[in-house]
Amino acid sequence: MGIFERYAPFVQDFIYDHAWENLRGIQVAAGEAIFNTDENVLLTASTASGKTEAAFFPILTDLWENPPSSVGALYVAPLKALINDQFMRLNDLCEEADIPVWHWHGDVSSSHKQKLLKHPSGILQITPESLEALLMHRHMAVPRLFHDLRFVVIDEVHSLLRGDRGGQTLCLVERLSRMAGVNPRRIGLSATIGDPERTGAFLSSGTGRGCIIPRFEEPGRTWRLSMEHFYLTGPQAVERAATEMPKRADGAVEADVLSVERVEDTDETLAPGAKVSLLEAGETLTPDAGIPPAGTGLAPRVTDTAPENADPGIGYIFERTRGHKCLVFVNSREEAEAVCTMLRSYCEAEHEPDRFLIHHGNLSASLRESAEDIMRDDERLDTTVTTATLELGIDIGRLERAFQIDAPFTVSSFLQRMGRTGRRGAPPEMHFVMREEQPEPRTTMPETIPWKLLQGIALVQLTREEHWVEPPRLDRLPYSLLYHQTMATLASCGELTPAELAARVLTLSYFHRVSADDFRVLLRHLLETEQIQQTEASGLIVGLAGERITNSFKFYAVFQENEEFTVRSESAELGTIVNPPPPGERIAIAGACWLVEEVDWKRHLVYCTQVKGRVPAYFGDCAGDIDTHVLERMRRVLAEHEAYPYLLDNARARLRQARWTAEQSGAATQPLINLGGDTWVLFPWLGSYAFLALERLLKIKCAGELGLRGLDPARPYYIQFRMRADEDTFWSVLETEAEKDFDPLDLVYPGEVPYFDKYDELLPAELVRKGFAEGVLDIEGMRARVREWCAARRG
Repeated sequence: MGIFERYAPFVQDFIYDHAWENLRGIQVAAGEAIFNTDENVLLTASTASGKTEAAFFPILTDLWENPPSSVGALYVAPLKALINDQFMRLNDLCEEADIPVWHWHGDVSSSHKQKLLKHPSGILQITPESLEALLMHRHMAVPRLFHDLRFVVIDEVHSLLRGDRGGQTLCLVERLSRMAGVNPRRIGLSATIGDPERTGAFLSSGTGRGCIIPRFEEPGRTWRLSMEHFYLTGPQAVERAATEMPKRADGAVEADVLSVERVEDTDETLAPGAKVSLLEAGETLTPDAGIPPAGTGLAPRVTDTAPENADPGIGYIFERTRGHKCLVFVNSREEAEAVCTMLRSYCEAEHEPDRFLIHHGNLSASLRESAEDIMRDDERLDTTVTTATLELGIDIGRLERAFQIDAPFTVSSFLQRMGRTGRRGAPPEMHFVMREEQPEPRTTMPETIPWKLLQGIALVQLTREEHWVEPPRLDRLPYSLLYHQTMATLASCGELTPAELAARVLTLSYFHRVSADDFRVLLRHLLETEQIQQTEASGLIVGLAGERITNSFKFYAVFQENEEFTVRSESAELGTIVNPPPPGERIAIAGACWLVEEVDWKRHLVYCTQVKGRVPAYFGDCAGDIDTHVLERMRRVLAEHEAYPYLLDNARARLRQARWTAEQSGAATQPLINLGGDTWVLFPWLGSYAFLALERLLKIKCAGELGLRGLDPARPYYIQFRMRADEDTFWSVLETEAEKDFDPLDLVYPGEVPYFDKYDELLPAELVRKGFAEGVLDIEGMRARVREWCAARRG
């Protein structure tokens, strides 16, 4: 029997009604894995490939043929908007078979939830945070709600692999399964998985099952892609090149540009079997679409009515979104607000109706949903400025174009954002807009390199050439989540002995690196701080201080909320920031650079003193985590001579200038370069956490012997410093110190307690320090790079 014939009649009718001529490869492969085995399944395929239907057609068939006596399938998604979208997609299909579809999150009415509690059945769609609340406050109802649970579907599983939220999801599924006495199959869905085998093993943790990762052919896809560069003020890169680039004997500008031809990439790309045909900018961005072809040198139109302080990059986006339904992606909520405000000011200056919407996690639910509804209306041609909140698989209509301001941090984000377009038969279309301040006359060489442009090119090239996506980070020491799950378990279960509590928490698969000694340290600290307390019967319960935490609705989430901290310097108030860095790091505010002296987490205050210099990119377990492989490809972009067909005129000119600078200085080939006198720069080409380990090794282990001063990192791109020693001594000392068998805690500053995760401040300091040193810093990655450098020097 074929997969189509195996589907329930109402699923077959759905396929007929939608005039599908045949099943897609992923639907056949998923059907075979779900129908014919009892294993877990990881479905990875490009966006808009039909993953949701591929998973749910067999699941719905099972629920129809053998109706469960409780909730039969649990669908866990990272965003409320994604749940709302999938609820609408599934509800019509399931109504035909009388299979209820419930959704449960903070914006769902209590009456809807009460109906589920009275009649548990069908499919429940939920966020990790709402599932946490359900397990804590409906503990006794869990067996009745889920005793016949057969499937757990985790959507956008890649988004849960890089931090505590993914660990929380895994813990929740394990806790629910134990409470209900079931072992449901797990089905993971994602368009961007870098290491499917490791992800499949992670998905299957604690189930005793293997994980099938179906392989199948995907149809070829065409990308429409461009990348342009803008200086915020002054002449653009093409104009600057005409006066600044060296000339050949015939008077032409010296350049390393090759002829640009159409590129046909027929290798697999977005997922196993997918094929991509990349169209160059001149072919895809035609004048009648409002975008000049490559080679014309046209700048965005700036009229006499342009807003004050007009931004040419934003003006470029303003012109190219007119008459189209688009998304504009940015990398922070602050930037989203600023960009949307500027785009609306262009509308006002041009006397046009406002056609720009905004969408990010700090907006109210009503504002977010209003933007989603407007974007679903195919009659409307609005543009939404958004962060990662619209990066995932929400269907918001026939989107024509996506714009990306600067580069995202990961290949995964690039593919997800590009995949928002290209649905309903149209090719995916993405246009990068790189913006940069004009370099000042006395700017040092490292600052003149267009790092975001290199990063954007590297992300595209890694996809085209290697089909590479970031692998999951599954080897952390998640002490913040350990605190959260310990408190959640006690709040849910009531009094437990220390041994019972350890048996429930430490045996959760995600805590495989946490030792019993670590857990004892945590429990002693929680007793001392009254987070928990001991009963006369020697049991443990939530304490008074712990109740204030667990009784808050904010407790259900393990990700950091965007809480503002007031920044002060002596008696002066400078403004506010979100998620302050630890003491010793720098921040930018009020037009100056400041050194963080102290962070008062209880009163949300940051105390600083003003210093000279630039502010490095902040690090943390967040979207800003850049992989070493991306940095290595950036170095190759700077060193090679390829002319990438998607670069427009200013971007090509800016890349030519950067390559010429790198060739003259040796920046792409020499890791350590003298900038004059005792000033040096080191280009590690390392990812965020290996870079951080190297930076700390230099500061803590090498500074005294080398006479290092003023070490100024621009993470994760370069480190600038002054040094008394010569180059040979630098390499000798660095190699010696890197190869020593030191304790990772040696790279934590004295007195430093590096808070990154939400509950770190409630942990004992020794666990926070250990978690950072052994779970965050990539010491082995740093050591490997030092060995590579020193081996190359020895020939």
